[in-house]
Amino acid sequence: MKVWLVAGLLLLLWAEGAEALAEPELCYVLDAVLFTYGIILTVLYCRLKLQVRRASKAAPSAAYSKEEGIYTGLSTQNQETYETLRTKPN
Repeated sequence: MKVWLVAGLLLLLWAEGAEALAEPELCYVLDAVLFTYGIILTVLYCRLKLQVRRASKAAPSAAYSKEEGIYTGLSTQNQETYETLRTKPN
């Protein structure tokens, strides 16, 4: 176990610097692209949420009329809650 740890540390010390650190301009360009992408997605998400909110405020009368209500037409007078199980004799 110690041999692998020492070999890993020596390998890390022996390795040269990463190529990305030699050209920081590339990182700046990638950061700008990701930042722009994040802003665009945030704007689109907020726009979608506003559209859904406006549609939900404008369309409650389309789902059901206020006179009827949700539970109109439902009655429990003639409905049996449970059915009787009928077993067949063997």
